[in-house]
Amino acid sequence: MLTTIEVEIDREGRVRPVDPQGRLPAGRALLTLLAPPADETALLAEAALAEDWLKPEEDAAWADLQPDR
Repeated sequence: MLTTIEVEIDREGRVRPVDPQGRLPAGRALLTLLAPPADETALLAEAALAEDWLKPEEDAAWADLQPDR
């Protein structure tokens, strides 16, 4: 039977269960590394905000803060 246990791996490679009550059983295991979570809110908002950011009025409003313009 397969059992999934959420763990964290420290910089030295030590594996510890996330649940403090959980104990890792002795034996063999397969470890699947998960990608770090992305800032989902920022990713979802980017397209909506880009509509306003890319307007010529925005460039004009911020022109005094742009030293090269």
